[in-house]
Amino acid sequence: MATFVLVHGAWGGAHGFRHVRRMLRAGGHEVTTPCLTGIGERAHLASPLVNLSTHIRDVVNHILYEDLDQIVLVGFSYGGFVVTGALEHIAERVKHLVFLDAFVPDSGDTLVGLVRGDGRARIQLGEDWLVTGPVREYDNPAEAQWMGIRRTTHPGGCFTEPVYLAKPLEEFPFTRTYIKATRSPETDLGDSA
Repeated sequence: MATFVLVHGAWGGAHGFRHVRRMLRAGGHEVTTPCLTGIGERAHLASPLVNLSTHIRDVVNHILYEDLDQIVLVGFSYGGFVVTGALEHIAERVKHLVFLDAFVPDSGDTLVGLVRGDGRARIQLGEDWLVTGPVREYDNPAEAQWMGIRRTTHPGGCFTEPVYLAKPLEEFPFTRTYIKATRSPETDLGDSA
């Protein structure tokens, strides 16, 4: 059985993986879902100082303090930036890396730099340091309502700070999987990349 560390995307939280956690645990896997500072259940910790480095440290500390090893590290959407940055600190603990409909940045990339067209215009980085995200669509109205009331703003510094990698992803010894959702709505920021 595997140990999964699931890293959520922007404007959400670890709660977004609640169904996935149940299914993986029912299959006998160990699953953890750290929540990133300033969003989700940790929205009360939002500040202009929260940035990509903060979120990378959230995940690195979670893995180190839980003493997790041989993990399947999963980054969803913006979480692709977080897991990529975390590799500088915990790569030796990663058995497999998954980009789940996620950004796959190279060293020096920023989220704002990868989003193009309408997507870039929807990330309003002005004087306000909190960014309101686009409304997500759900097939299930009850799920949409449940998730909608838990959606938070996101600290803008996370989208402008570059990620750092000492070497390209392909040079790390672990295996990788890239999953792209094919039924994303036109309003999905990831489709603009």
